[in-house]
Formats: sequence, C-alpha cells, structure tokens
Amino acid sequence: MTLLEPHMTPSADDSLLVAGPGRSLAQDAWRRFKRNKLAMFGLVLVVFLLIVAIVGPFVVQDPTKFSKTVFREPPTRQHLFGVDHRGADVLANVVYGIRLSLFIGILATILETFIGIFIGAVAGWFGGMADTLSMRLVDIMLGIPYIILAYAFITVLGRGVLAVVLTLALTAWLQTARTVRAGFLQAKELEYVEAARALGVKSWRIMWRHILPNEFQPVIVLVAVGVGGAILAEAALSFLGVGIQPPAPSLGRMIADAQSHFASAPYLLLFPGLAIVVTVLGFLLVGDGLRDALDVKDV
Repeated sequence: MTLLEPHMTPSADDSLLVAGPGRSLAQDAWRRFKRNKLAMFGLVLVVFLLIVAIVGPFVVQDPTKFSKTVFREPPTRQHLFGVDHRGADVLANVVYGIRLSLFIGILATILETFIGIFIGAVAGWFGGMADTLSMRLVDIMLGIPYIILAYAFITVLGRGVLAVVLTLALTAWLQTARTVRAGFLQAKELEYVEAARALGVKSWRIMWRHILPNEFQPVIVLVAVGVGGAILAEAALSFLGVGIQPPAPSLGRMIADAQSHFASAPYLLLFPGLAIVVTVLGFLLVGDGLRDALDVKDV
C-alpha cells in the first residue's frame, strides 16, 4: 500500500487496511463486562463486602463481648444496628458473619471446583467405566434434595467451619463435573488433540496442558455463581442448627435466633437477612456478567 499524500483522505477501502491495536481475550471480556451495568453493580457489591470483611473487624467491637446493661435495644448512634437479646452488638455480629461467610464460600467453591474439574476431566477423556460410574454418581446425588444431602454429609463430618466447608464442597461439585466432562468430550475429537496423540504426547499432558485451559471460561462463571450459592447454603445449614456453632458468628444462626423476637425487634432479622441477600446478589450478578462477557458468540 502506498503512502497517502498529506492532502489526500483515506477512502473506505483504505481505512480497512489500517489495523488497530490488538486486544487479548481478557481485555475483550473486560470491555464487554464494563458495558453490563448490573454486572458492574455486582462487582461493586463484592468489592465492598471484601473491604468490610478485611477492615470491618478492626473497626467494630468484639462480637463475643456482651453488654451487661443493654438488651434488645433498637438502632442508636452508639449501636447502629441495635443490640440483640444477649446484649451483643448486631453490627459487630453482621460484620464478622460476612467475613466468615465469604471465607467459607470462597474456600468451599475453590475445593469443589478442583473436585469437579478432576472428575469431569477423567470422565470425559477416558470414557468407558470411569465415565459411567462418575456420571451415575452425579445422577444419584442430583436426585437427592440438596438440604438432605448436605445434612447427611455434615452429620458424618461433624460440626464447625471445616466440616461446613467440606460439606459444601462435596455436595456442590456436580455441575462443574458435568460442564468439564461435556467440554472434554467435544475437545478430544478435535484435530489438535488427534495431532498430539499421533506425536505420542501422554494423555495427562494433553488433558491438563491443552484441553483444560480451553474449559476455563464456563468454569470461571460457575465459580462466581458458586460462591453465592455456597454462602446461601452455609446460612441455611446454620439456620437449621447444624452449621457454624457458637461462639463463631453466623448470619444464618442470627436469623434463627431472631425468629422468636421478630414481632418486638424486627431489626434483629432485618440486618443479617440483608447481608445475606446483598452478598449472594453481588456474586450472582458478577457470574451473569462473566457469562455474557466470556461468550464469544456475542462479540
């Protein structure tokens, strides 16, 4: 292509030849994510909650310290969320409850993602008996109501933070495994996989180095949504009395304790309930935004 003179303007055909700076897949996805107002709102909520979880405990008082003179007091300047029937500051309990919920939700989601990826990859790549057994296990577990399944696991594992994390992880890997398996079933028939096999590349190297990176997009979406689901499940278990045990603060247990005082002190139920709603909503909005942003068909 010849250079244009200073007085000449490029034609429509010439402008097509002027290539702009290339963008990576991550940059493209971030550009589409930023255009999604609900996704950005969810991201703001998640960042805010993370800041509360990190900074909040240094600002509020210790939730295990109870007032000996004030019981079940509505919100005031000194106690912005009020005081519960035990004399504990509700704001402090909510802040510590958010921190614990995020810790459990994120850790459980990371663990169940590893479990789901491993089982799904093995089932999709090797097929045969490994595929049949793992997918029948998935079908059986999906056929059991979630709360009953989680209750059974936590009865065996015991109670406490570690038991709740393991329970959530062992009951939430099913969708990840099915998604990864479907991706491996499609990918192992592609030409680059056949070429790697012909060159004598070992199966495990093909699986983890070549196929798995291409399956990260749907897995990332499942991780974002899974954190919200894990937080909600932890709150449900604590509400039923089989999750986090005292003195550790739990939003679900706060709601359970507030039931008998709802008529006279509705704020005891309102604030932990709002904390759960905002937390779960933030991660769900981020997950929906990631799903749209990573969908290359929408480009």
